[in-house]
Amino acid sequence: MTRQRFGNIVQLYAPLYLSNECCNGCLYCGFNAANKVTRRTLTLDEVEAEALILRQRGFRHVQLLTGEAPGAVDNDLLAAMVRRLRPHFSSISIEVYPMGEAGYRQMVAAGVDNLTVYQETYDRSLYAELHPFGPKRDFDWRLTTPDRGGAAGLRSIGVGTLLGLSDWRVEGFLVGMHARHMARRWWRTRVNVSFPRMRPAGGGFKPQAPVSDAALAQLICALRLLIPDAGLVLSTRESASLRDHLLPLGITQLSAGSSTAPGGYGESGDGSEQFAIDDDRDAEQVCAMLRSKGYDPVWKDWDRTFLDREAI
Repeated sequence: MTRQRFGNIVQLYAPLYLSNECCNGCLYCGFNAANKVTRRTLTLDEVEAEALILRQRGFRHVQLLTGEAPGAVDNDLLAAMVRRLRPHFSSISIEVYPMGEAGYRQMVAAGVDNLTVYQETYDRSLYAELHPFGPKRDFDWRLTTPDRGGAAGLRSIGVGTLLGLSDWRVEGFLVGMHARHMARRWWRTRVNVSFPRMRPAGGGFKPQAPVSDAALAQLICALRLLIPDAGLVLSTRESASLRDHLLPLGITQLSAGSSTAPGGYGESGDGSEQFAIDDDRDAEQVCAMLRSKGYDPVWKDWDRTFLDREAI
């Protein structure tokens, strides 16, 4: 089914962390406001310097991430960062704090075309326990975030659940229903599903419902069968060996050579990481693996010119 719809291509992308400052108390996150870690927010020049390193490595799809701290990064600063990076990348994605529809329209105007937002867990009572303070505590506001992004006209929207917080079968079913809802309501927007499995992070939180490799494989297969046209994303949270073996089950997007700390690609990466990655191969090594398995690694499969009416 994947080859019928996507061929043998796998899109490569890289995360770029803008800030690890946060006012939320998410118990499982290294950026938890209660954790005593080095806090850092990149300047516009530092963001561009990080981005140029990724561009030199071949990336044309970049994902911008930040904690939720309005005093450090607000909508206006985030939009300015996107405008600074727009000339260097064909696609810019954001995985940041939830916004209103107007905020996402501001991001689209600046140059963002993709949004990723994880509900973390669809269990309301567990969600409340895991988010004791901060704006992220609002379950419904977060749950409806992908819809606000769809209303704002984002080209692509990704959903997911943080695997390890609750029963993976229940969470997998609900993220599948969420993805199907998005595909039906916002049919002009491509839907992506990610499978972030918990990794060690600052604070020492332990997964309450560990997900085995076999369960992860089953979940990926189930989501591919449920939503044949969805992009399936697998990050460097997983080991090199496991990613290589899960690839044929329907994965269409891979990150490579990732860093989860602000400034982590340059020489000044002194900010604390959000979580520890497992696959530390660089982009060239991941490309070599893909080619050895008969896949075509794709650095760029989108350009904003497609939506630029002035250019048309």
